[in-house]
Formats: sequence, C-alpha cells, structure tokens
Amino acid sequence: MAFLIPIPNPVQIGLKESMSADSKALVLFSGGQDSTACLAYALDKFAYVETLGFDYGQTHKVELECRAALRDAMRRLKDWDAKLGDDHTLSLPALSEIGGTALIGPDANGNEIRMLDNNLPSTFVPGRNLLFLTYGAALAYRRGLHVLVGGMCETDYSGYPDCRRDTLDALESALQKGMESAVTIDTPLMHIDKADTWALAQSLGGDALVDITLELSHTCYRGDRATRHAWGYGCGDCPACDLRAAGYEKWRAL
Repeated sequence: MAFLIPIPNPVQIGLKESMSADSKALVLFSGGQDSTACLAYALDKFAYVETLGFDYGQTHKVELECRAALRDAMRRLKDWDAKLGDDHTLSLPALSEIGGTALIGPDANGNEIRMLDNNLPSTFVPGRNLLFLTYGAALAYRRGLHVLVGGMCETDYSGYPDCRRDTLDALESALQKGMESAVTIDTPLMHIDKADTWALAQSLGGDALVDITLELSHTCYRGDRATRHAWGYGCGDCPACDLRAAGYEKWRAL
C-alpha cells in the first residue's frame, strides 16, 4: 500500500456521455465489494486509473489491509495491468476525533449498530463521503486525473444522505467552481442493487473477478475476517453483511 507523496454490460450503469476512452480516473477504493466493482468498471472504461483509500479510524480498518491484495489480483485480469497506476492512502483523523458513530467512536452506546432518532443508522459518519470526494478531487487535480469514481448507491443502501446522487451533483458543481476544474463524479452503482453489483463484476471480469471479490474484499462493519460465508467474509448480521448476503443470494438465483 503506497502512501501519498506531494507531487504536482448486462447492467445499465449510467456512463456519462462526456467520458472518453482516453480519460484518466481516480477510484475511491476502500477494499469493499462496491469499490472493487468500481475499480473493475474504471479499468474497463478508462485508459489510466489510480486508487485512493482513507484511514479515518474505522472499526473495520481491516478493509485497508485488503486493498493491496485486491489490486494485485485485479491487475492480472484482462489488460488491466497496463492501466492500473499508483495507489494512495490519506489519513482523516478528524472524523475519529469527532466520533459518535458505530463505525468510529466510541459513541454513547458502545458503538451499537442501531437506528437513531433521526431515522439514520448509527453507522452513518456525517460528512464522510463529502470529505472523501473533496480530498479525492484535490488529489485528482494534482495528479492530472479527470474523473472521480465512487461506489455510492441510493438503490440498495443504508439510507446515508451523502450517498444520494443529488448530493453528489451539488458537490460536483462546488468542486468544479472551487477548483476551476472539469472534474466529474461518476457513480456506476448509483441506481443498481447489490445483486446487479455482483452481475456487473461478472460481466467485467468473469468468474475470476467474482472469486476475487468473495475471497479478498471486505465489507463487514465489524471487521470480521474469521468467518467465511458463501458471499465472503463477515460477521453475518451487520447491515453491510445483510446487504451483501441478500444481493449474492438474489444474483445466484437469477
């Protein structure tokens, strides 16, 4: 895992018409199922791709340890080795210092995963995706990259308001104005569910990419890498595991 150094389909996925084959992309790559599908999507669509992960004190920090093995396995598929560029990791300790959620903490209830009075789950980290994309845009600006690719989704998700496309459209506009840049935010999973995400992975990288996702990616909020299920590793009862398992079962039944 390289750290940042300061240098200047069967599935409808909503590809923006303005993108061209010679574009360069930066993928927000956490090491989870969604970001693995997004990396495959970017490697299939763009001429050059870099990846970015964030260490924000998350309880499932094991996801960061999965990223290198995922990249190494994926670069051996198709012609992706020639397209896959540098990897970066940025630290955002302020999110952990703010705390108060089940993903970083502690919160008042010992990081219990539950619904809050505002109808959002306790796993919601206020500002997380907004910060990720803002930092990503700054890095993309310095690296000469044009597209930010993220796994945000409003079809099959936990209700996070910073995963909605209208939120990201507003942020995209702000980033373009604030940086005088043509950077765009591409969200290939925005309008598909987890079953379609498995289907997308298979359409892009075949059974090999499905196997890579099963064995090497990490989605579980509790960071459980000891328990292997049909759909991959995880505790089996957190919201992230529930979504991944349900999507896998639905996809396998198609």
